[in-house]
Amino acid sequence: MTLDDIPNSQPTAPSAVTEIAAWSTGYVRRHPVAALQTVGRQVALGRGALRYLATDIVTRRFPLDEFIAQSAFMVRTSLLPTVAVALPISATLSIQFGLLAGQVGATALAGAASGLAVIRQSAPLVTAILLAAAVGSALCADLGSRKIRDEIDALEVMGISVLRRLVVPRLAAGVVVAMALTGVSCFVGFLAGYLFNVYVQDGTPGSYLATFSSFATSGDLYLAMVKGAVFGVIVVVISCEKGLNTRGGPGGVANAVNAAVVASIVVLMVVNLGFTQLYTMLFPRTTL
Repeated sequence: MTLDDIPNSQPTAPSAVTEIAAWSTGYVRRHPVAALQTVGRQVALGRGALRYLATDIVTRRFPLDEFIAQSAFMVRTSLLPTVAVALPISATLSIQFGLLAGQVGATALAGAASGLAVIRQSAPLVTAILLAAAVGSALCADLGSRKIRDEIDALEVMGISVLRRLVVPRLAAGVVVAMALTGVSCFVGFLAGYLFNVYVQDGTPGSYLATFSSFATSGDLYLAMVKGAVFGVIVVVISCEKGLNTRGGPGGVANAVNAAVVASIVVLMVVNLGFTQLYTMLFPRTTL
């Protein structure tokens, strides 16, 4: 018997392809279950927070000081970025609609098209994305830091409802600030489109205002406000859920913040599409 005839008792290391295939298979199996669990926690958190918000306001147990502090923080964090983003987006819409209207010989309709686009789509969506990026990340980081320092568990041990004490005032502040910033974004966007159309594209002020007032209705502004309120709820609920379920130390906080921002933006885009399609079906326009 030679050495070649003796079987090798040492196991061979798995190849990189085998490891990648095993990880991919496990991820495909785990991800749908984890996604459903996350959605379930977010729905339960949002439902409980809305219920406590209503009952606390009626029973006068609403933490007004925390609501004011959170509202001031959200405005201070997101006001300037919202205005800074609304200006170039509105100018871009004015450029595109102005060029398109010039190609079809309907330059007088540029004001109506760009103004309606700002109020219906640009203003609420820009506000929501800035809330998710600036406010949502801050909320998630704050609650995540408290979670890994065991402050959340300490509140629960003392019998203090984390949902009432931390989530409810942030939810109310998020709704109010989102609606206010949506109004600001509508005004800034319309003003930017007007100035750009008049002073850069040589449009007439009377034509811009006349065409906008002919096609815009109060329902468009109501839709923008409703969108802002719903978007505010989505951002706060997702950010708070990710923060309260943070684990893994400081690295886990960073992962939770990243997941909160990405999930918020994806959900906002899907909900905005649903709002737009539903509004178009319920209130069809026979003209522009």
